[in-house]
Amino acid sequence: MEDTSVVGSNNNKSFSKGKKYDLYHVLHKVPYGDSPYVRAKHAQVVAKDPEAAIVLFWKAINLGDKVDSALKDMAVVMKQLDRSEEAIEAIRSFRGLCPKQSQESLDNVLMDLYKKCGKIDEQIEMLKRKLKLIYQGEAFNGKLTKTARSHGKKFQVSIKQETSRLLGNLGWAYMQKMNYIMAEVVYRKAQMIDPDCNKACNLGLCLIRQARYEEAQLILEDVLQGKLPGSDDSKTRKRAQDLLKELKSMLPQPHLSDLLGLDEEFIKGLEQLMKEWGPIRSKRLPIFEEISSFRDQLAC
Repeated sequence: MEDTSVVGSNNNKSFSKGKKYDLYHVLHKVPYGDSPYVRAKHAQVVAKDPEAAIVLFWKAINLGDKVDSALKDMAVVMKQLDRSEEAIEAIRSFRGLCPKQSQESLDNVLMDLYKKCGKIDEQIEMLKRKLKLIYQGEAFNGKLTKTARSHGKKFQVSIKQETSRLLGNLGWAYMQKMNYIMAEVVYRKAQMIDPDCNKACNLGLCLIRQARYEEAQLILEDVLQGKLPGSDDSKTRKRAQDLLKELKSMLPQPHLSDLLGLDEEFIKGLEQLMKEWGPIRSKRLPIFEEISSFRDQLAC
């Protein structure tokens, strides 16, 4: 009985210690072990030492320890330290060591780095390549949906939604290049596939930049009238309202003829007639002369 109780006590202690160990890793979101990658994650997440984390991530990559994860995490840390150019070169140089299933997530990291560095041409090239994979049926591993993650939450994304999203991003990249014709084409394609208010606002802005105010106004009014998905989003509605205000400030001021609903030719005719009549003179009819005389007599 005595030996059993001791063993039980030790097991309980071991179980308790293991439980705390598990809780530590769950709370700090760091993996188990003592490999270079694990130590790099500890430096990044727990010790908050980004420079040390980068050194350890490099070590993990060189030793082949979770190369894809180390490469992505290192790029994120480098971006935080304004070393985005260096991060881009690292991914380009070492992504060949990473498995096929990690290439898409590496592309996503690269896209963020391109945005940070203002590399618009690179963004356009990558977005076109991603869209080409969809057209060729090579995206999503041949499936119609995939699991995506945003703000820690997982959700399903369809091929249609992903295509529209990528087209929307491509449209915005063309907007930055001030290539409004290409941006319009891309935005309209995106809206045909999977419409939403955000892309509608961007299309409206694109048309405003081309001075096509009436078309832009119709699109923005659709947002405010709740005709598109996402119309209930307060930020999007506010943006549509601001764009409409900007649009109206650019419109030419209406002439008097526009306000009265009269055509210019008719107005010119009236002006010519008035010129022919000459200045208006005050003429008193005889009846007013008689009244004035009668009034003067009464006053006496």
